[in-house]
Amino acid sequence: MSGRGQRLNSSPHKTKQIALICMMSALGNILSALSLFLANVGPIGLDLSHLATLIAAIYGGPLTGFATGALGGVFAGIYFGFIGGNLGLLSLIGIPIGKALTGLTAGWLSNAFSVLRSDRSFLRVVPTVLLSYIPESLYTAIFFMTLVPLFFGWFSLPFLISVEVKAWGELVILSVICYVLRRNKSFSGYLTRNLRKQMK
Repeated sequence: MSGRGQRLNSSPHKTKQIALICMMSALGNILSALSLFLANVGPIGLDLSHLATLIAAIYGGPLTGFATGALGGVFAGIYFGFIGGNLGLLSLIGIPIGKALTGLTAGWLSNAFSVLRSDRSFLRVVPTVLLSYIPESLYTAIFFMTLVPLFFGWFSLPFLISVEVKAWGELVILSVICYVLRRNKSFSGYLTRNLRKQMK
């Protein structure tokens, strides 16, 4: 096939990837807003936006997960920066970066573990989701141990532990939800047919 023909064939796939990023980013911000306003204790709140990040990463790949994590983390950045917290622009910039790391890692691990080609999806989906949060977890620790003291002059180890425990709890819940979605033939089949097969 000519180079021109390959570009024409890849164009619909890119359009679908962009559409997935837009939809999942919007969903991520909606989930973030709902969960943060319905379940929060001061500056610590439930944030389920990573469900959209993980869906985009598993079915769209690392770059799709990265973009969705970054864009889908905007509301959380605003919330912890200006509404439920006082970290300002540091939160608005820092939180989307952390979420993008999870999306990137989840997409890479999904490829490495062949999540969508395995019949034993539970043995692959759940570890993929949990392992994908490790880079963001380390980033969060560095964020609160270095950047927050640098710009705001305070550091609280109990607060950091609370944030990390809350986040890992969220990922356990989301790993189960992702497994259920992976087992749903209609949902998983649609995204696999329209996205994943074109990435081989």
